Amino acid sequence: MTRYVLRRLAIGILTLVFASAVVFFVMEILPGDPARLMLGLNATEDAISALRQQMGLDQPVFVRYLAWIGGLLVGDFGRSYTYSVPVLELVTERAAVSLPLAFLSLILLTVIAIPVGLFAAARRGRAADAIVMGLSQMGVAIPNFWFALLLVYFFAVWLRWVPSGGFPGWQSGLWPGVKALIMPAVALALPQAAILARVTRGALIDVLGEDYIRTARAKGLPRNQVLWRHALRNALIPVLTILGLQFAFLIAGTIIIENVFYLPGLGRLIFQAITQRDLIVVESVVMLLVASVILVNLVVDLSYAIVDPRLRGAR
Repeated sequence: MTRYVLRRLAIGILTLVFASAVVFFVMEILPGDPARLMLGLNATEDAISALRQQMGLDQPVFVRYLAWIGGLLVGDFGRSYTYSVPVLELVTERAAVSLPLAFLSLILLTVIAIPVGLFAAARRGRAADAIVMGLSQMGVAIPNFWFALLLVYFFAVWLRWVPSGGFPGWQSGLWPGVKALIMPAVALALPQAAILARVTRGALIDVLGEDYIRTARAKGLPRNQVLWRHALRNALIPVLTILGLQFAFLIAGTIIIENVFYLPGLGRLIFQAITQRDLIVVESVVMLLVASVILVNLVVDLSYAIVDPRLRGAR
């Protein structure tokens, strides 16, 4: 088990190094000069050169890459070109919106998808199964931003139950903050819940044909106990795999959803930084998101041994 953990950690570190190189050099080849963009069209070449030198953009690309990586290792993410504040301060402020949104979406999609998948698998081939799978197919096909607009129109404009956008801040209280995140979380969670429900159904159907399930039924165990205690636990490996991958989709989806609902999160920060050519913000925030996805997938990999004891001693 220790050997497996160390191997996964090594793979995660190599992935981070590769991702950092890709992110940095892709941003470097994008058109546009941050210094020229900040000073405007009427700026002189001397002023632009002076600002480039002040921002460190006159250094060779590889030197700037090593300086950026060295700063990340010690927690120095640099200083934003646009906001003139440390990037870490911006990330900390915006993460207080994006992380609760992502985890709320993850909880919602899990609570919705697994019972729906169980329900459909237990009624395989019946009308209820066909209806559930048809609805899940619609959920997969509907873009989350379009679904978000429907939620805004129905619950905010028509019923006026929740605000249409914005975030009051956690200083206003827990419930106002959660209330502002409910619709964005639903818009993020439902399309992913449709995918996870289909995966759960397929994994359960495979497990329900095993000998130990027939033995449990022959012993007279209740149907729900067979499904929840025996079938679901042995079907969780593919479900956990998809769940870990979906966390990456939730993080990426915040870039669109936060702009739809006007939330001051990391997704909106990335969007604004790209339009303003604030390279240091884009690079640092993307690397933090990559690191969070790798960490979640590492946790998922380690959870396999908890779910299936047979894997604890496996090489």
